[in-house]
Amino acid sequence: MRGKWRSVWNWMDVKVKMKRENGCGWRLLHEGPDTVEELLDRHLVKKDKNNNDDEEDELLNRRRLTGTRREALSLYRDILRASRFFTWPDSKGVLWRDVLRDSARKEFELARFETDPEIVTRLLIGGREAVHSAIDKLADKQRQQIQKDRASSAPDHT
Repeated sequence: MRGKWRSVWNWMDVKVKMKRENGCGWRLLHEGPDTVEELLDRHLVKKDKNNNDDEEDELLNRRRLTGTRREALSLYRDILRASRFFTWPDSKGVLWRDVLRDSARKEFELARFETDPEIVTRLLIGGREAVHSAIDKLADKQRQQIQKDRASSAPDHT
């Protein structure tokens, strides 16, 4: 097996030597550029000085949107998880869980193409606060119901 690989490498060395002898100007990476400036000129994209600020602003905006996209997905998942606890039907007979999920989906679809970072941040903060307040109210109602059940099942000592 070693001989086989050795022959492949030997063949590649012969091919490289042939290219050098024929004057093709083919450079290998390990030979590298002559100077650092040559390396930078060859591999870096040159920017226009006029568009530099616009491109940097757009790059920052994209980074913010990427971070907020992650936050938005996290918020959406949290809404879906929280909606599991709303198992009772509304006046039309539809489970609140389904109503909340549909409402969240519509809200996210309406804000899907929003690019202003300030508006996106406000929407995310508002969504987080709404989820937390709904969960807190649900927990309070559950505690009240448990206290009522305990009070009604407790024997009277009169």
